[in-house]
Amino acid sequence: MIYELRQYTLWPGKREVLVELFDREFVEGQEATGMRIDGQFRDEDRPDRFVWVRSFPDMARRAASLQAFYGGPVWQAHRDAANATMIDSDNVLLLRPAGPVWELPTERRPQETDSLLTASIAYLPEPVTQDFRDFFAAEVAPITPVIASFETEYAENTFPALPVRTGEHVFVWFTRDEAPPAVPALEGWLAKPLESLRLSPTARSLLR
Repeated sequence: MIYELRQYTLWPGKREVLVELFDREFVEGQEATGMRIDGQFRDEDRPDRFVWVRSFPDMARRAASLQAFYGGPVWQAHRDAANATMIDSDNVLLLRPAGPVWELPTERRPQETDSLLTASIAYLPEPVTQDFRDFFAAEVAPITPVIASFETEYAENTFPALPVRTGEHVFVWFTRDEAPPAVPALEGWLAKPLESLRLSPTARSLLR
């Protein structure tokens, strides 16, 4: 599976406009082309940030699904309204699983909850090594409820109309707690400080 972690910077006051539009129009519209919308979130620390995750069976089908959606009627009908909310939509990490990944419900039942997830992004000086995976399994995973972990996917972007970040090496994990415990030994592995995203699911997010 291939995953995208997408962070959008929005114009002030426009996040709820995009959340409503996304949940109403862009979930089934994208999934009809063969991708899955795993989760969509409000960033609790950045009021003008919208974060979401989608996934694809592989890079070839990613290209086909994106072409079908962005060339199709749903996006064409609503793209102007969506784009009007956004300052930047290019903050995108292309990822592959680095271990077990979340199990999602089979039905999307709209619900408002006060659940909170944290996405932690570790920036490494080189591609993820087995030594780092072993360190993570031994030192990080046992003290925080990790529900999924990912690392950089280095395959060529198969849909260049939508840029992804390149030249970086990341390890990303999601937890269902507000503030995962600090792991001082982790700092020795990092190229720059750990990035943490506190995420509250929208009403139609599968991941919550």
